[in-house]
Amino acid sequence: SFYTPHFLYCLENASYLNREDPDLPVCVVQTVLVWIPLGFLWLCAPQHLLVLCKRSQVNTKHLSKLYLCKQLVVSLLFLMAIAALAVTLGEDYGPSNDPPSTEKNPGVYYANPVLYAVTWILLLLCQEGLRRRKGSVDSATLFLFWLLLVLCDVFPFQSLLRKALRLGEISDVPRFCLFYISFGLELIALILSAVADISPEAEELVKKNPETGAAFLSRITFNWFNSMVVKGYKQPLVQEDMWELSEADSTADINQRFQYFMQSELGAARIRLQKKLKKKREENRDKAQEEAFQNGLSNSLAKGVSQDVLMEEKGNKEDEKKKKKKDKKKEKDEHPNSWLIYTIYKTFKWILIESAFFKLLQDLLAFASPQLLKLMISFTQDKSRFVWEGYVYAVLLLVVAILQSLFLQQYFQRCFVLGMKVRTAIIAAVYKKALKVSNDTRKESTVGETVNLMSADAQRFNDVTNFIHLLWSCPLQIMLSIVFLWIELGPSVLAGLAVMVLMVPINGLLATKARKFQIENMKFKDKRLKIMNEILNGIKILKLYAWEPSFQAQVEGIRGQELKVMRKFAYLSSVSTFIFSCAPALVSLASFAVFVGVSPSNILTAEKAFTSISLFNILRFPLAMLPMLIAAIVQTAVSKKRLEKFLGGEDLESDVVRHDPSFNTAVSVRDGSFAWERDAEPLLKNVSLDINPGRLVAVVGAVGSGKSSLMSALLGEMYNTNGFINIQGSLAFVPQQAWIQNATLRDNILFGSSHEERRFQEVIQACALAPDLELLPGGDLTEIGEKGINLSGGQKQRVSLARAVYSQSDIYLLDDPLSAVDSHVGKHLFDKVIGPNGILKDKTRILVTHGMSFLPYVDEIVVLVDGVVSEVGSYKSLRASRGAFSEFLDTYAKEQSNRTYSESDRCHDAGDVELIPEREDPQPDSPLEDTVSSTLKRENSIRRSQRNGSVRLRRNDSIRKPEHVSDLKKGQRLIEKETMETGQVKFSMYIQYLRAMGWGYTVMVFLVYFIQNIAFIGQNLWLSNWTNDAVDYYNMTYPNWKRDTRVGVFGALGVAQGLFVFLGTLLLANASVNASRILHSKLINNILRVPMVFFDTTPIGRVVNRFAKDIFTVDEAIPQSFRSWLLCLLGVLGTLFVICLATPFFTILILPLALVYYFVQRFYVATSRQLRRLDSVSRSPIYSHFSETVLGLSVIRAYGHQERFLKHNEIIIDKNLKSVYPWIVSNRWLAIRLEFLGNLVVFFSALFAVISRDSLDSGLVGLSISYSLNVTQTLNWLVRMTSELETNIVAVERVSEYTKLENEAKWITDTRPPEKWPEAGRLHFDNYKVRYRPGLDLVLHGITCDIKSTEKIGIVGRTGAGKSSLTNCLFRIIEAAEGRILIDDVDVSTIGLHDLRNRLTIIPQDPVLFSGTLRMNLDPFNKFSDEEIWRVLDLSYLKDYVAGLQEGLQHEVAEGGENLSVGQRQLLCLARALLRKSRILILDEATAAVDLETDNLIQKTIRNEFSHCTVLTIAHRLHSIMDSSRVMVLNAGKIVEFDSPTNLLEKQGHFYAMAKDAGITVPDITAL
Repeated sequence: SFYTPHFLYCLENASYLNREDPDLPVCVVQTVLVWIPLGFLWLCAPQHLLVLCKRSQVNTKHLSKLYLCKQLVVSLLFLMAIAALAVTLGEDYGPSNDPPSTEKNPGVYYANPVLYAVTWILLLLCQEGLRRRKGSVDSATLFLFWLLLVLCDVFPFQSLLRKALRLGEISDVPRFCLFYISFGLELIALILSAVADISPEAEELVKKNPETGAAFLSRITFNWFNSMVVKGYKQPLVQEDMWELSEADSTADINQRFQYFMQSELGAARIRLQKKLKKKREENRDKAQEEAFQNGLSNSLAKGVSQDVLMEEKGNKEDEKKKKKKDKKKEKDEHPNSWLIYTIYKTFKWILIESAFFKLLQDLLAFASPQLLKLMISFTQDKSRFVWEGYVYAVLLLVVAILQSLFLQQYFQRCFVLGMKVRTAIIAAVYKKALKVSNDTRKESTVGETVNLMSADAQRFNDVTNFIHLLWSCPLQIMLSIVFLWIELGPSVLAGLAVMVLMVPINGLLATKARKFQIENMKFKDKRLKIMNEILNGIKILKLYAWEPSFQAQVEGIRGQELKVMRKFAYLSSVSTFIFSCAPALVSLASFAVFVGVSPSNILTAEKAFTSISLFNILRFPLAMLPMLIAAIVQTAVSKKRLEKFLGGEDLESDVVRHDPSFNTAVSVRDGSFAWERDAEPLLKNVSLDINPGRLVAVVGAVGSGKSSLMSALLGEMYNTNGFINIQGSLAFVPQQAWIQNATLRDNILFGSSHEERRFQEVIQACALAPDLELLPGGDLTEIGEKGINLSGGQKQRVSLARAVYSQSDIYLLDDPLSAVDSHVGKHLFDKVIGPNGILKDKTRILVTHGMSFLPYVDEIVVLVDGVVSEVGSYKSLRASRGAFSEFLDTYAKEQSNRTYSESDRCHDAGDVELIPEREDPQPDSPLEDTVSSTLKRENSIRRSQRNGSVRLRRNDSIRKPEHVSDLKKGQRLIEKETMETGQVKFSMYIQYLRAMGWGYTVMVFLVYFIQNIAFIGQNLWLSNWTNDAVDYYNMTYPNWKRDTRVGVFGALGVAQGLFVFLGTLLLANASVNASRILHSKLINNILRVPMVFFDTTPIGRVVNRFAKDIFTVDEAIPQSFRSWLLCLLGVLGTLFVICLATPFFTILILPLALVYYFVQRFYVATSRQLRRLDSVSRSPIYSHFSETVLGLSVIRAYGHQERFLKHNEIIIDKNLKSVYPWIVSNRWLAIRLEFLGNLVVFFSALFAVISRDSLDSGLVGLSISYSLNVTQTLNWLVRMTSELETNIVAVERVSEYTKLENEAKWITDTRPPEKWPEAGRLHFDNYKVRYRPGLDLVLHGITCDIKSTEKIGIVGRTGAGKSSLTNCLFRIIEAAEGRILIDDVDVSTIGLHDLRNRLTIIPQDPVLFSGTLRMNLDPFNKFSDEEIWRVLDLSYLKDYVAGLQEGLQHEVAEGGENLSVGQRQLLCLARALLRKSRILILDEATAAVDLETDNLIQKTIRNEFSHCTVLTIAHRLHSIMDSSRVMVLNAGKIVEFDSPTNLLEKQGHFYAMAKDAGITVPDITAL
């Protein structure tokens, strides 16, 4: 109580403030200002002291200099406090010369030093506690304490100085000195506490991730990110530049926590579900009992009465059955629900709470600015007020704005990181679930759908969690705005509010309409892409048949419809833009008009008007966001359901297979019955098997007898309905369809084991992979594409087998590995790997096979018939028993004897087995093997030429490292890597886009938007003028006419503004549709005219991407971001203009601000753009790895490699997060810098308003400040939009890159051949040489030959001899290097390609069909009548089939002809050839595709129908050309023999050797 009187006196004493040079009274300075910082510290101290209480080993070795300095400064401050206490004591009680004064020092002089001394001791302890805390570099609380202390001490600092200056002497020297020394120390401490204290052991970590070593100031301003931004500005960032993730952001950590909460939540949900189902069952049972009772009653009454009742009962029972089925289905659909949201909440609880806290603070601060604005305006009006008030308001505006920026950025940072983490958690959970999901759950969704869960649904959660807090923040902002507006304008606010609320349903209506358009648009898009995909897949056929124009027309037709819908959509969105841009004007108009109109005493003053306007501006955001947020939440609800269903599905039962060591067999099955689904009929019934270690057991049976199911059962993939399986030892599994990962060939074989060169080579030799490795460009380091795209079927199967062999397991399950390889290779594999003398001879092997020839060599044969084991025994005993097995043998033996040569000779003759490498393979080699090896050879030579730089896809690349260096090392790639654009987008791209829009449109759009902006400024100037009326008509009645003019003009300008926006948007919509149309038609036009070579070296996906993603960007994203950018730009310019108008001083500042802005923006855009690219580049591996995993699930499970794949998945996701996280931070980095700029704009506009307040009217002040309050956000948006526009314009670049590709020769030239050409069909090759591309080796070395009219020529030769090249030359798919081809004496190179290709006919190797009607597939140009088409169908044996179809010729063919059998497709190709009736026919003989029957039909038709034509047959089977008039034998691009078959056989040259290999002897021919 010793300073109560003092204190009261203080508070009364307001005279301190009521003067020109105000000051705070001493008593306030000595009490309140001391308590604030100290109180703060005392509150925060416990968290630091707790660390000291914990017994942790003190790391004394690290006492950094910084720490010692901090402790020293605090110790000195402690001494100061003691000194101050000593001074007081000395004055009061010390021996003094003066008479002892009755006036003792006030109590404060005792209390404060004591308080300080205690605080400093506390602080010493806190700093020690901070040092012991692991991983901390500084403390936010301590920094804030020092900051508060210094700020509070500024007041005594200036008052002591001023007092001393006023009096001209220092009254109290010791205290004066002590205060200033302490103040200096406090400043030093403040600076020290802002520096990070990094321990030496943490330094490595900080290099990899600077965030861990960032001090508090650096954390809130994101300064630690500077190094990344600078690096990104100097050179494009690459994946290696990304920083390490902190522990808490890593996938492993997030996933672990998520799984922990998920298990408990999911368990609870499952129990809930069980209860619910139980209850339902009970209800059903009760109902059933009741019904039964009723039925029983009626029955007993009606016994013998009539037959009707019996019928009725039967009906009832059937109904019940149906009902039961329905119930069962319902039960199946029910899954544990409503657990996902809780799991997410529990996992990320703290981030949510923190971000909510920041958001709340920011929302409350947002309402402080309008109140300050109000004070500011009233200050400018009242000229009698002191100037210092104005400065205080200006500074307060700045402080509030800065705090608001800091809180907002922290909130955003946390929310976006939360979104990222939620996405990560979901992706990881889906992946983990997919590894152990049971088969019936897996069947419910396709691979595509499960990948969608990862990509689309996880992304939805990500987007919603970014803005989840708006759910409570929007309503809060709306409430507060209304309250404040009510204070300003009274009830007339409701008018403005009503307008706003009306906007919401209108917007909703427009949105639903827009969604309808978008769905329609998606349909057209899908259709267009489907056709594009087919065109690109079948491009070779289109070129051979010259059908491009027909398909181009189809695509353009669909595109036309699509653009129509797009235009509608654009008009619709321009209406909604109109409404949105009119909204602020209309709202303020309504409110002000009602306010002025209600009573004449209501005068619109500047403070009222501008405060309301800034409040309305705050309102706009939540009102616009809420509907969007709700729509997003609805979408997420759907995703939530799908995710819950998948993640809550059943797992595979891990206990199906036992591992009991007491059994002495390797594999035992006892009475096992197995089904694919839980309650389904078992597929395998009562299987009992015992397989001893080291045996080779073959499983045989007809198709569908359950051989593969047996394998799955042994792997534990099926439901065990009774019996059990016991397996001892590790498994290796080779599936029927080889599963190949997108990795190097070596990784595919090692499959996670360590690499031992000797063992590896041994395996490769045994699996016959050595010759293939020589062919592959990088040997065993060759990158294999997705799904093994660059391997043939046989090679894939052998790699899959090699993987199993290398794994050195105990038990091998081989599911028909020999079916996909050629027979002699199959023999080799059996001998060297599987058979009795193979590598695996000591292991247990279970082999499913169709190859009869291997059965004599196996130890035991298991015969399956319809899921039951019918016999088990050795080959001999089963042959003898004449059971199912011998039947099976007979059926198969028949089929095999129909093949061209008998396998049995080969098998007996063991000397024959030296391996013929696959490339010189006389056997009928599968078309795949053939095309692949030849393409690879070609690729090799192509690659050589690339190194010489003759073929470069991109010349304008800013950065290309010399390719060949990396090329050779990494194992060469089959396909050129897509160039990722780096660096700034060229300005020419923008020009190109504007040119596509049309210059007229462009100028108009700019003009209209500019006028709109002028109207906006005019409206606000009018308003500020209006508010000055309040001063002019002070204490007078306000004339009505004046009021009406004011309201009228204000309204008119508002509406004009809206109309101009509407007009501008309409123009822009038309212009952008224009641009879309032009760019797309250029693209499609060019792609169809590009030579075949391009499609051989470019993956289809890359081209499709141009038509999908890039065209989508041009259609939708670019117009959108262009418009936003324009509006933002004009908005910022308008704002600056108004501020300069109000306070001309401001013009001085524009230049420096603009410079800073420009630099920040350049730095940001360079970095952000590259981070975006890295994000999208690193995102696709997540999905492709996942779909790969799903496809190879059984293999991964069989080898037990789940953990490895989980780890790999985490690594891949982390790699993606490494670029997502910096991207999030880069946005915050930018935002906080721009907001500081904006805050400076606010501050200076306020400051200048104060400085020049005598010459300003209050209306303009209000105008300039309320404008500048808005500028922060617009600036931020402007940079965002610029960078988005830059990102999007890349699409124009990518599209234009493909419109500039070189074309093939013209389709139609001036020299056109005669109408009936070629009449005779003579062919003449004249020293014809050809190479696939300039700079490559020749493929054909000077071919010269004459083929007479109607001759039948067979062309044979080993793979790669140039057979297919010959046809390609005839059609000019590749152009001659030298020499020429004459057809009926016309040089083919002189006429147009279409003229040439239309007159020749080819029946290609693989029949390609397009989706569409059958008729379109035969006659895309509608040249022929239906009768003609039926005639050719009759000739190609399809008439009955087509006539039997419901739609006949209009029957829809599925994509790639999936709904026709291969044979039918081949016959359709024949029909195409018959329709064209040309004189020259080329037959590229299909090998494996056709069964013998179809083949005979085709041969027969060709003999009859094309007897008057010249026929060239490229043969793979010599049988078919034995009856041709002459045979041409090619070898290495030269003709080695050309004569009739009989002569050639007698000559005993190349042809004879081939014939002998194929088992054809001279007598065979005479038989023919």
